[in-house]
Amino acid sequence: METKPPGDDVENIVAIPQQEMKNNWSDLLVQLAERRDKQIYIAIFRHFAPKIKAYIARLGLVESTAEELMQETMLAVWRKAHMYNRSKAAASTWIYTLARNLSIDWMRKQKYPEYGLEAWHEEPDEERNSGEDEVTADRLQKAISQLPEKQAQVIYMSFFEGRSHTDISDRLGIPLGSVKSRLRLASEKLKMIWRDDV
Repeated sequence: METKPPGDDVENIVAIPQQEMKNNWSDLLVQLAERRDKQIYIAIFRHFAPKIKAYIARLGLVESTAEELMQETMLAVWRKAHMYNRSKAAASTWIYTLARNLSIDWMRKQKYPEYGLEAWHEEPDEERNSGEDEVTADRLQKAISQLPEKQAQVIYMSFFEGRSHTDISDRLGIPLGSVKSRLRLASEKLKMIWRDDV
């Protein structure tokens, strides 16, 4: 089975019409497993990659690690699509579970004793209770509001707008190293705030 996801020839691929997708990610994931279709993979990647990166960041990992784990997750989607069982979970739940498991493995290898991810009850399925979303969003907004303004700004641009480090650097007119430094400091502070606010 082919294990490399499509990448270099993205510009040659015709986009799947929005009405054809209609958030029916489970159907698309099944089709990806059956046909290994690059169009389908790219549609799934474009929809889930920014969400997965933000999800991993909320676990307290710095932006570069979140980016790396997101890439690993999306590669796993390509490689393991044949293992997806739509009768057991929605596509979004399956993909987020891949991300969560990769994050847990990474943290264990890095010896992160302060994380109790087994108790993390994030259910990223798109049909989940909006009340839970509001509580999490309020808690996250409160945590970000405690950051210095410059750190909050880069966190927002990176995780909520999905901008690259270079793009943030260009938009703010600051060196790339400053962007990375602010993100690292902000992530560390958010991790402490989130852990203490239990």
